[in-house]
Amino acid sequence: MSHNDELSLFLQEVADVRPLRSDHIAPVAGNNQPTEAQLARREAATAEQLTLDHLGTEAVEMLDPHAIVGFKRDGVQEGVYKKLRLGKYELQGSLDLHHKTLNEARIALVQFIAECEVRDIRCLLILHGKGERSTPRALLKSHVSAWLPQLPSVMAMHSAERRHGGSGALYVLLRKSERKKAENRERHQKRLG
Repeated sequence: MSHNDELSLFLQEVADVRPLRSDHIAPVAGNNQPTEAQLARREAATAEQLTLDHLGTEAVEMLDPHAIVGFKRDGVQEGVYKKLRLGKYELQGSLDLHHKTLNEARIALVQFIAECEVRDIRCLLILHGKGERSTPRALLKSHVSAWLPQLPSVMAMHSAERRHGGSGALYVLLRKSERKKAENRERHQKRLG
């Protein structure tokens, strides 16, 4: 086929094509509002970013690799904290931060805590290691121990029992979700009523 034949074929094919009057595209009719699920995801992503921005990797008080760490918010009952310290709660999730950089650990920790909140998981094990060979020593342990109390959902934390990693790990107790609180209220109402 010669060049002229190809050109004439092309011109035949496009003979009825007309130029557009406007390149403005009208929006499709319908609801352009984000769905509830999209709003929830957007809110969670924003909260996660705010949390990440809030948890710095700058200097924190450096701990000894074998130091026992503990934290409890006001309102957490002593019996609950003691049970956490002794590893008597069922561990519903765990996160291993070994061999992660500070920034990788920070991101993983925030995402893990957020995911646990969404799934109503309350008792966690965070494995950070003792950091006996890190420079400086206990680098990750020190930062994780400083970050957790800054997260509003963390109600308490304590170094784990030896069987769960000892001073190289932390038990973490997250606050109860509104749904779980409502379930508890209902259960107690039935018992009293």
